[in-house]
Amino acid sequence: MNHPRHTRVAIVGAGPAGLLLARLLHRAGIDCAVLESRDRSYVEQRQRAGILEQSTVDILRHSGAADRLEREGIPHEGIELRFENRRHRIDFPALTDNRRVWVYAQTEVVKDLIALQLEDGAPLYFDAPVHAVEGADTDRCTVHYTHDGQDHTLTCDYVIGCDGYHGVVRKAVPDHVTQVHERAYPYSWLGILADAPPVYDELVYAHSARGFALASMRSPSVSRLYLQVPNGEDPASWPEDRIWDELDLRLGADAGWRLQRGPITARSVLPMRSSVTEPMRHGRLLLAGDAAHIVPPTGAKGLNLAVSDVTVLARALTGLYDSGSHDLLDAYSDTCLRRVWRAVHFSHFMTTTFHTSGNQSSFDTRLQLAQLDRVATSHHASAELAHNYTGTAVAQAPAAPPVGYLST
Repeated sequence: MNHPRHTRVAIVGAGPAGLLLARLLHRAGIDCAVLESRDRSYVEQRQRAGILEQSTVDILRHSGAADRLEREGIPHEGIELRFENRRHRIDFPALTDNRRVWVYAQTEVVKDLIALQLEDGAPLYFDAPVHAVEGADTDRCTVHYTHDGQDHTLTCDYVIGCDGYHGVVRKAVPDHVTQVHERAYPYSWLGILADAPPVYDELVYAHSARGFALASMRSPSVSRLYLQVPNGEDPASWPEDRIWDELDLRLGADAGWRLQRGPITARSVLPMRSSVTEPMRHGRLLLAGDAAHIVPPTGAKGLNLAVSDVTVLARALTGLYDSGSHDLLDAYSDTCLRRVWRAVHFSHFMTTTFHTSGNQSSFDTRLQLAQLDRVATSHHASAELAHNYTGTAVAQAPAAPPVGYLST
């Protein structure tokens, strides 16, 4: 296999952020290469988010990566909130000028993008761990990586870190040039996949004295369900009957409501935390997705923020190579962080409103219920939640003209 010695853009990480960025750059005529430390099977099986915002679906369509999404994705026009034996539906189209979300797992987005990349896209190397990134403050970066047992060196104009919070690109940014804002939450999620048809049409968010629960889905025959559990919980301590019984107790808005049970095919515990690294650029190193920010999954923002980041970045790089202007690239971090902090705030709101901790006072519980009652009884509060959940259009820097197909 021939390895390029130079490319304009080196992308580290073949998750949805890195793969979509490569797709956008390739379609814009900008050469790039993607380096992924894991093998293809691992990348295509990682269980992650499953909710796509309107703007995420729009950019997948623009990039030619939505054919299977159009056939198999499940559009949702609302979510249901359950608390105090009450049920309240948030009607997305009615509250947001016809915006909605789609249920389509991140694993499927990744499979679609990998297939397109291997068919007609830029170079994509699996089992290619990056060991070092150099030259952020010079006129050319150097990436050192291994593939097929051989060490390689790749020079490039820019390195994009899409390799997560613990990735090598984020570590290559000196600590003194960044500030990291973090919050850890005192609970986790036990998430399961089950071969059980959902008995609900849309996602159900449940506040309960026993803890939070969420009913989601992957398809008409596969349920994705979550339970709030203590940090450090061992998934093995939750046999199947215990999981189903607890889900019924937390989700049951009335005595007759029960889940359809089936074999649990996967289970894991997911810690809840928020983290934002500022700025998202250091010289010729740029961060996107989880390398720059992490949000708890309660607001379904993680994947969608990654898509927003790389859409802004692709527009900025297209502007640079088309016109020679650095304006959009120089504004990249500030442009993205405005949306990031809105999403962090919304995710924090959803997390702290629905979860209860073991030492929570009755005062705190009554505040949560008062907030949920306001959402259920106020058009403005429902509309604010709907707008945040379905997402805003991908941000642009002030006075920046749209560039080709990347315009929004």
